Amino acid sequence: MPKRRRRRIRGNFNNICFKPCGMPTHSLETITLTKDELEAIRLADLEGLYQEDAANKMEVSRPTFGRILNAARAKIADAIINGKSIELI
Repeated sequence: MPKRRRRRIRGNFNNICFKPCGMPTHSLETITLTKDELEAIRLADLEGLYQEDAANKMEVSRPTFGRILNAARAKIADAIINGKSIELI
């Protein structure tokens, strides 16, 4: 089993949900973003950091950061394109 390393995450992302307008939540499929994925999106897309710098801030390797970022972007794209809600845990 791979060793799970503790990652540095800034911000309070608890119990946040985004959904398409005019749709009841109970009728939507939900995509879940982890705190790691949200932090990767924040560092790369919001702050505009290069992957190497963002990986250093999260205290993970650059390839690991890239995998986290790709997973987060794929989930967000799926939710936007297919009208799913996004839950942050």
